[in-house]
Amino acid sequence: MARALIIVDFQRDFTPGGALGVPDGDAITSRLNELAASEAFSLVVATRDWHPADHSSFARQGGPWPPHCVQGTVGAELHDGLDAETIDLVVDKGQDPATEGYSGFDATGLADTLRGRGIDALTVVGLATDYCVLHTAVEGVGNGFAVRVEAGATRPVEVSEGDGERALANMRDAGVELA
Repeated sequence: MARALIIVDFQRDFTPGGALGVPDGDAITSRLNELAASEAFSLVVATRDWHPADHSSFARQGGPWPPHCVQGTVGAELHDGLDAETIDLVVDKGQDPATEGYSGFDATGLADTLRGRGIDALTVVGLATDYCVLHTAVEGVGNGFAVRVEAGATRPVEVSEGDGERALANMRDAGVELA
């Protein structure tokens, strides 16, 4: 079984001090680097939100979020602590202003890329547990991959208390293995 590591949206805007900082989002840095350097993975993919300035998820467009991860800005860059040398592929998502773009599979061609490289199993980590990690993991299962989420290498936004735990339960119910 060939396994890929999917590091979801570990970007400056999603870590503390960023436009949409996830509490303790940077606390997973060393674990992400440890996993990315592991021989257990045939491929290491980093997804990143890559929104146009007029993205529908932004509050000024009627969405729930402050502007974040706008294409070409410092906030959209991968977090400085992530060892870029271990990343084989960066997949940009959320580029269509009319769609949420939470999943790494949403209009990115990721499933075909993974299959083309012989990948049949995924380990998903990153930010945020209750949004982009959730959607990427569940859509990974929907695309026929065996999916595992290492919960200790994710952090939730927690818009409402318990969102992170509910997201983990939803993943488990969808067939995602939790570690």
